[in-house]
Amino acid sequence: MNDFNDFNNPQVAKLPRHLQQFIVEQRYERYTPVDQAVWRYVMRQNYSYLKHVAYYPYIKGLQRAGLSIEHIPDLQTMNDNLGKIGWGAVTVDGFIPPAAFMEYQAYRVLVIAADIRQINHIEYTPAPDIIHESAGHAPIIADTDYNNYLSYFGSIGAKAMFSSKDFELYEAIRHLSILKEAPDAPAQEIARAEKQLELISENMGEPSEMALLGRLHWWTVEYGLIGTLENPKIYGAGLLSSIGESSSCMKPEVEKLWYNMDTVNYAYDITKPQPQLFVTETFQNLIDVLEAFADTMAFRRGGSEGIVKAIECKNPATAVYSSGLQVTGIFTDMGLDQQDELTFLRTSGPSALAYEGRQLEGHGKFYHKDGFSSPVGKLKGIDRAIEDMDILMLINCGIRPNHIAVLEFESGITVKGLVTIIHQHKDGRTFMITLEDCTVKESNGNILFQPDWGVYDMAVGQKIVSVFNGAADKDAYEEPTHVSDKQTHKIVYDEKTAKLHQIYKQVRSIREKELGFEELPALFDALKKNHRDDWLSALEILEILHHRGLYPELEKEIRVYLELKSSAEPEHTKLINDGLHVIENPVLQLITEED
Repeated sequence: MNDFNDFNNPQVAKLPRHLQQFIVEQRYERYTPVDQAVWRYVMRQNYSYLKHVAYYPYIKGLQRAGLSIEHIPDLQTMNDNLGKIGWGAVTVDGFIPPAAFMEYQAYRVLVIAADIRQINHIEYTPAPDIIHESAGHAPIIADTDYNNYLSYFGSIGAKAMFSSKDFELYEAIRHLSILKEAPDAPAQEIARAEKQLELISENMGEPSEMALLGRLHWWTVEYGLIGTLENPKIYGAGLLSSIGESSSCMKPEVEKLWYNMDTVNYAYDITKPQPQLFVTETFQNLIDVLEAFADTMAFRRGGSEGIVKAIECKNPATAVYSSGLQVTGIFTDMGLDQQDELTFLRTSGPSALAYEGRQLEGHGKFYHKDGFSSPVGKLKGIDRAIEDMDILMLINCGIRPNHIAVLEFESGITVKGLVTIIHQHKDGRTFMITLEDCTVKESNGNILFQPDWGVYDMAVGQKIVSVFNGAADKDAYEEPTHVSDKQTHKIVYDEKTAKLHQIYKQVRSIREKELGFEELPALFDALKKNHRDDWLSALEILEILHHRGLYPELEKEIRVYLELKSSAEPEHTKLINDGLHVIENPVLQLITEED
């Protein structure tokens, strides 16, 4: 993205190129008057109910994040406000890959879906939307303990290894969520997408690190409760942005369990209400559980276990030698000794070498275009690892420039060739040796490298200390991070819908400007005659009449109209009744009480 807009926000400005590729413009002008009414309805319902069950003062949190009950948030305003607490925000198109989502969190940037749910999904949407992302996640960002957990989770999650099946699952979930949020998607196509998701879900095999971390993320960041089992409060964004589930989740039939390491064993279904929820006593407990899980991950354990995960991933991953050298590529092979310790590793296709996250000059994926392989371990009969040898010890082992070296490893692998360069860090530690006319073979005679393959860059390191997802230097490697080719639907509105939008726009204008009340009877008449499916605009007209004490007969007529709709249309019963409740118990009054 050449025209990258950082919104004058320091956190957004720090985003690397491989994350910038997911960002889309918010296009605020695309939000229709109905969209704005949906935002306002959900936010007023949220506040009316969440005042009693949310963990933190909801309105204060909204204000600190640059959000209001009245209008869909503008990204610049959000960034101006979030910047004051060390966070930022960007808009994306629906679901993005989990690894990228995590990395945004690590950079302390909220990822916000630019779209907003349709009115027929007002209680819950299967797709990410601006209500969920901003009204759910943003208000609690002001809590220091929580936002530290969120960014720390991101830094751990960005390193998590995923399986090749995880991306299949991601694409299936994204595809289904887009279909369900599209107004014209055929039922047959939705059913086919549901079947495909079910098929993939049932054949995932052992869950990957990313899948397990996804569970911890779901049961905390999205659906977390805090406090006691008997009287928990909501802090999870999925609950805070779902006016249906934020209410139903508190019922006794939704089991409440303590949040601990065992939570990782509970899978979730993104399309259904959750059968159980997890309660943490403190946000510190979330960090403690995350720490315990991180200790099981390849980026901390390394070794053969980590390389196995990298091979299964079938996507670029990085292995870190104990010398600090980082090898990025698609891992395809490894050698093991009798103790299951690594003896060598191999990548295929474009590979790169780096140190401390910076690609080494001349060792990018075009130079190592056919892959990379190297031994792992110590030299036979020598206690000290090569990376820890000083110059004198290297010479004693036959390692010096312009001399033939014969290096026999404990594993039985032998490297023989002309040493041309000994690569060392500033602290004197050796991390790579370049040889020409080089042969590398195992004790059984199996050839790992031969002279006509070119120059041999031998990685130095007694062991692999870390294995993590993606490239060490993502921008230099230009990692082909997967941007889905399935875009969310952009709706084109017919003439009748455009007229309904105009009614919504006029009602909002009358309410905000406190002018034109005499137009309300005609607007309701147009609703009755031409838009019988609509219920929300009628509620908004009733709200104005009730609070202003205008046209009592019309107020009564609209109230009867809505009550009849409520009883005749089960899908609208709760929505209408909740709307009537908020009219009788105004949000502004509740805000004043909180303040």
